[in-house]
Amino acid sequence: MTYSRLFLSTIKSFLHIKCEIIDTNSLKPLYGLVVLLTEAVFHENKLHDIAHMGIRAAIGVIFILHGTGKFNPGFVGFLTGPLGLPAEMQIPIALAETIPGILLIIGILSRISSSLLSIIMLGAIFYVKGAASITGDGGIEFELILLASNLVIIVAGPGRISVAHAIKKLPRFLH
Repeated sequence: MTYSRLFLSTIKSFLHIKCEIIDTNSLKPLYGLVVLLTEAVFHENKLHDIAHMGIRAAIGVIFILHGTGKFNPGFVGFLTGPLGLPAEMQIPIALAETIPGILLIIGILSRISSSLLSIIMLGAIFYVKGAASITGDGGIEFELILLASNLVIIVAGPGRISVAHAIKKLPRFLH
């Protein structure tokens, strides 16, 4: 077995890739080895599923706690005072954080919920905090972490431990 074949078989077994080897004399710059990837299978294990569920649950709990806290009458003073928003915005803002948090925990409409929460985080970063500094008093580091986590959920989806995965007829974009 040549070194190139040994290297290829090592890569195949490490990455779980099915491939074909074609030896030809016309490909001298590639040392006669061309690898055609016919199928790449990523080896997903239970740790990936637990990580998806964990990030969804953590973000969901954080937003449920923040959203239910906004039902408090003291939040109206914050809205009408420094922010200059009408008092009627209290309930929609509280619901916009609480309902997507619940949906993230149960794992249905996760991408849509994370999109809504990302918009809320952008509003918190730029409108409420003014994006003045990342750390310190009035810093936005917590909001940036929540925004990044929501973007991960949008890209990665809810994972296999979710109601969306259990319901097979649900379209993928609604996961």
